[in-house]
Amino acid sequence: MTLPQPPHRPSGVPERPVLDGLEEKWSSRWEESGVYVFDRSAERGRVFSIDTPPPTVSGSLHIGHVFSYTHTDAVARYQRMRGREVFYPMGWDDNGLPTERRVQHHFGVRCDPSLPYDPDFTPPERPGKHQLPISRRNFIELCERLTAVDEQAFEELWRRLGLSVDWTRTYRTIGDTARTVSQYAFLRNLARGEAYPAEAPTLWDVTFRTAVAQAELEDRERPAAYHRLAFAGTGEATGAPLLVETTRPELLPACVAVVAHPDDARYQELFGKTVRTPLFGVEVPVLAHRLADPEKGTGAAMICTFGDTTDVTWWRELALPTRPVIGWDGRFAAEPPAALESERARAAYAELAGATAFTARERVVAMLRESGELIGEPRPVTHPVKFYEKGDKPLEIVTTRQWYLRNGGRDRELREELLRRGTELRWHPDRMRVRYENWVGGLNGDWLISRQRFFGVPIPVWYPLDGTGAPDYDKPIVPDTAALPVDPSAEAPPGCTEAQRGAPGGFIGDPDVMDTWATSSLTPQIAAGWPADPDLFGRVFPMDVRPQAHEIIRTWLFSTVVRAHAEHGTLPWRHATISGWILDPDRKKMSKSKGNTVTPLDLLARHGSDAVRYWAASGRPGTDTAFDTGQMKIGRRLATKILNASRFVLSFPPVPEGTPVTEPLDRALLAALATTVEEATAAFEDFDQARALDHTERFFWRFCDDYLELVKDRAYGAEDAAGGTGAGAASARAALTTALDTLLRLFAPVLPFVTEEVRSWWAAGSVHRAPWPEADPLRALAGGADPALLDTATEVLTAVRRAKSAAKVSMRTEVTGAVITGPATALEAFALVAADVRAAGRIARTDLSPGPAPLTVDVTL
Repeated sequence: MTLPQPPHRPSGVPERPVLDGLEEKWSSRWEESGVYVFDRSAERGRVFSIDTPPPTVSGSLHIGHVFSYTHTDAVARYQRMRGREVFYPMGWDDNGLPTERRVQHHFGVRCDPSLPYDPDFTPPERPGKHQLPISRRNFIELCERLTAVDEQAFEELWRRLGLSVDWTRTYRTIGDTARTVSQYAFLRNLARGEAYPAEAPTLWDVTFRTAVAQAELEDRERPAAYHRLAFAGTGEATGAPLLVETTRPELLPACVAVVAHPDDARYQELFGKTVRTPLFGVEVPVLAHRLADPEKGTGAAMICTFGDTTDVTWWRELALPTRPVIGWDGRFAAEPPAALESERARAAYAELAGATAFTARERVVAMLRESGELIGEPRPVTHPVKFYEKGDKPLEIVTTRQWYLRNGGRDRELREELLRRGTELRWHPDRMRVRYENWVGGLNGDWLISRQRFFGVPIPVWYPLDGTGAPDYDKPIVPDTAALPVDPSAEAPPGCTEAQRGAPGGFIGDPDVMDTWATSSLTPQIAAGWPADPDLFGRVFPMDVRPQAHEIIRTWLFSTVVRAHAEHGTLPWRHATISGWILDPDRKKMSKSKGNTVTPLDLLARHGSDAVRYWAASGRPGTDTAFDTGQMKIGRRLATKILNASRFVLSFPPVPEGTPVTEPLDRALLAALATTVEEATAAFEDFDQARALDHTERFFWRFCDDYLELVKDRAYGAEDAAGGTGAGAASARAALTTALDTLLRLFAPVLPFVTEEVRSWWAAGSVHRAPWPEADPLRALAGGADPALLDTATEVLTAVRRAKSAAKVSMRTEVTGAVITGPATALEAFALVAADVRAAGRIARTDLSPGPAPLTVDVTL
């Protein structure tokens, strides 16, 4: 085993090494030397490629980003030291709603696509009380302007943290490359029939006025009340009214049927008959369906178009009519549905026109009380309500025309194929596979990918207009792929001119953009140069690993699998590493929306990047971790100890290359170190940087607290086990140098700055391009020694220290004698290290006494 040999008191070793300033020093040197730049000439077998998560550019990074990205960086650094060429790009997820919201608040503007572009527009110096309407193009320019500032700040923080990213390979999800890839993939999906338009009930956020996909939903507990309503019988159904309970009485004008379970005996006589709705007097059928819950309320429910997703299921399966009342703005439409024919019905609806759902509910309840059709008082309840994950108001369901991508929600065969992909993927930790399987198994529709927003990748199609100016949505016009990216709202389709836009016989562009996940689901293809750079793509795709958080398995991970399966017939990566959340002191998830996040820049300045990385790397894959500055302080002490211990080791005169390690204690150390190398290697191979760090750190403290104390006298040239100073001192120095160099490389993936600093004191080149340690050469140097010898020596030395502490004397106090009692094998082992123990403990003599296990030590001061 050939090791770089330090000179006697290397000139590069500072008198008082410190951690401060290492980030700036080494970040700039890494940039200058290109140590992390990917060599694209490397064959696929030597490449390790990472589908790095592009952070959302909508403000500032928080400590949760630092946590998870450190895990990935540790793996990247490990793989680089294993001799792999690491493809480690960085993207910025800058399109989508979070960016739009940030721009609106930052500049005090809102997008109004009906306005013309103003080339001289300047945003107000201070946002006013009311947001200023501006054109779509002006709005997009502000989005690009602000994201550029954010991205620069993000990169500076990532460099400060020490991410070994190849900064020559960055992309933006709104950049030309990403837009081209996203539109190209969409057009291929469209050509294969995987992308399709449909007009259907859509989950709708009334604040942002955009459609929302199933993966973007979250249930929030909200107070509500059940209202018991009396539906009057008609024809043969006259008699006692049919009682129906609902939490949404305001949707009475949208009621199209009443439903009960087919086995509910209470309603057998009513199935197939009709009743009249309260207030509006519309005749609706009473129907049977399995989803009606006999235990809920009266067992009978009204079907409205649309109150919730169950209404949609009933509407579709029972082939019911549509009577929409709520518009895109969340308010009741000005005109009532056609079914509200009577004067009473239209007068009642006039009270609701233009009202929000909340206000309409209050007014309907008041009218029901007055008419006597509200039975009893509303019964308060708390129940889950569906929200857009970024929204503040409950979702409504409105009928809109949208684009969908097939994802197995309505195709059993495709669903089974995607489930099989989940079993092919290696999950770290493995238990996270269940989340994927549950999500795929619970899909109830295809992926809605269009959004009624502005700062995103445009849907790349146009529609021809007939002679009356009506669009023909069944015959979309697609661009030539060589023209990508395109913006149909600003560019004419092939063979047309801008003058034909909106004119009879001309065209219109699709006004929507793609969901941000529709582009983010292609991050492996975007980063790998598909389809423009087939050589690079062939070297890095499928990628080796996707690191990400567990809450977006249903969105980012699943959607990326869907796109790769459809386009390439393969998984996009071989491994998925799933990180947990960062929890605040109350054990709640840290998030920007909760306002409990911590900005990392101050932490990096106060504790140092290695210390913050130490805390982050200590979090196990898939496990939620508490935010803990105490762990960062421990990490800083560790980094400081590495500096000081290294300086101490390098203070000994060097030994010639190939100097044998001859002393039993030195060999035991290297044998134990070989085991640590195996443990750390196995942990990193399993993408568990926390376990690798734990093994390395535990050995390091044994090395510092025990071995250095045991061996330092001999290393200085004191009496060794053979009674001389030559071979024993050389053996100690060789073992010290070997152990130090090995430990620095083991620590390097987690603590890149301090390890680079220390190794630069005597070795050329970066530690991050040095080979990862191997166990076999260490065992060869150890000569088959038993690592338990180090345990034996430590055990006796610890007993001597304990006796001195109990006697309240200095550790430098001489010990008259120590009697070691134990089994013969233990005593024989101790005899091999007795001289080192006597020197470290300042023991005048040691006596061995046969006896039972365990080993005991009787100290005489």
